[in-house]
Amino acid sequence: MVEQEHQTNNSEQLPEGERIEELHEEDGAIDINFEQPETLGKQEVQTDDGALSLDLVELERQLTSLQAELEDRTAQSMRIAADFENYRKRTSKEKEELESQVKGNTITELLPVVDNFERARSQIKPQTEGEMAIHKSYQGVYKQLVDALKRLGVSAMRSEGQEFNPQFHEAVMRAPSHDHPEGTVMEEFVRGYQLGDRVLRHAMVKVAAAPEEGSPTETDPTHS
Repeated sequence: MVEQEHQTNNSEQLPEGERIEELHEEDGAIDINFEQPETLGKQEVQTDDGALSLDLVELERQLTSLQAELEDRTAQSMRIAADFENYRKRTSKEKEELESQVKGNTITELLPVVDNFERARSQIKPQTEGEMAIHKSYQGVYKQLVDALKRLGVSAMRSEGQEFNPQFHEAVMRAPSHDHPEGTVMEEFVRGYQLGDRVLRHAMVKVAAAPEEGSPTETDPTHS
């Protein structure tokens, strides 16, 4: 009993490291590893770093996917905007062409009325005051019609003396001439009209041809 107490007292007086070794020798169930205390910590850190690396890789993959999707949507938006702009220009041009066509067709129907007014002015010679009043009256209507056509952009061709051009003239007669170069418009029978650059009606004209050999000139007094 005294020896046990003595051993107990001695063990209490031993330094802490020696008491731990003694306990370790007496009880084999107690196994405390003090040799590599930092190894486990490093393993845990490595495990955390690996998980973090995987998270970064996943985020980079998602970012790349989102960037590709954004570029695709941006390209689609640009294509839609370009298609819409082309559609707007095409419909605007078609609308202008339709308006011009309708306007041109309407004006073309009015041109014979203008022709009749011009024939009346050149052929009717009023003799009395009453006839003169009537003449001035319908000539006033003619002037209003011509002014309205001008405001719409209609212009009359001036063909006499010009070189024949099939885009503007329709040759209904050819006559040899010494006074006009070949291919020159000598006379205008029906006036032509344009709406801007569009020809509403070709001018009907007489065109000069090369004179025949031995034919008298038009100004030769011996053949007047």
